[in-house]
Amino acid sequence: MKIIHVQKGEIIQRKGDRNTKVYHVQEGLLRSYTIDEKGKEHIFMFSPEGWTTADSFKPEVPCDLYIDALEDSIVVVISKDLKREKYRVAPLIKRISVLQKRVIMLMSASAIERYEHFEETYPDIIQRVSQKMIASYLGITPEALSKIKGKRVRQK
Repeated sequence: MKIIHVQKGEIIQRKGDRNTKVYHVQEGLLRSYTIDEKGKEHIFMFSPEGWTTADSFKPEVPCDLYIDALEDSIVVVISKDLKREKYRVAPLIKRISVLQKRVIMLMSASAIERYEHFEETYPDIIQRVSQKMIASYLGITPEALSKIKGKRVRQK
């Protein structure tokens, strides 16, 4: 286990890297994402303070995800071979829960419901990431996100 300081924009994991690390955010904000064959980014998850992120595959399988810093961050890097590290249990349970809800939402929920779920899941980072990134996370265009937000304002 070691603590690293990551600058905004710095990539700490790339697709194809050895899959041996778990990242626990003490301060700042990370994101994990993929890039499709057309070069479009698809955000998989945001990881604010207190959250943990990693590629979900076994250490012997190369990484599928890129992980970078959206803000200057302090990150605890944990080797996947440490079985009982204190940072692993609760944050990983939270991560699994969020991912499970997200998969179900992407399969069955409307764009408005997905946005509302995003607000509930990440209330502290809505102002910290761009609308383009939020739209990517939701699987919609930035224009569709603007329409959703406008519709919600009119309903209130």
